[in-house]
Amino acid sequence: MKERQDDNPAPPQEVRDRIWELAEKIDIGMFTTWDGERQHSRPLSARVRRDEHAIYFLVDVAGEKNAQIERFPAASCAWADNANYKYVLISGQAALSNDRAKITELWTKADEAWWEDDSDPTIRLLKLTPEQGELWDSPGKAVALVKMIAAAVTGGAPQMGDNAKVEL
Repeated sequence: MKERQDDNPAPPQEVRDRIWELAEKIDIGMFTTWDGERQHSRPLSARVRRDEHAIYFLVDVAGEKNAQIERFPAASCAWADNANYKYVLISGQAALSNDRAKITELWTKADEAWWEDDSDPTIRLLKLTPEQGELWDSPGKAVALVKMIAAAVTGGAPQMGDNAKVEL
């Protein structure tokens, strides 16, 4: 994705493609719910399935996020690749299920840190159906550093890369 100025924004499809790509590549995202008074975020491993227009997470049957999602299904997940100055936010509708076939399909060896195997009855499937996405995409650490130094010398603001919002 090329760096662009505000008067020459990235085409929406290019932004959508990049959002899906980074969400999958970064993996762990901060999943945020609402309890009616405040937001709550927690790190979750994302199983990004663009062809299904879905992002899945394996979660435990216990936990306050489940009740929050049942009452307030609007949720978001943010991914950060700090080393490369790349950030993605996807918001949409979340839903919990006990879809055992999908849980088995999504199961990885890393999930054994939380459950013995995919047949554990306490595993639930959390699905985020994306509605909107936002992208902050820099050309990389070295370029960002040069731009920050140049901005400090000139007194201007650095042009750090793309920022775009799209409907997903």
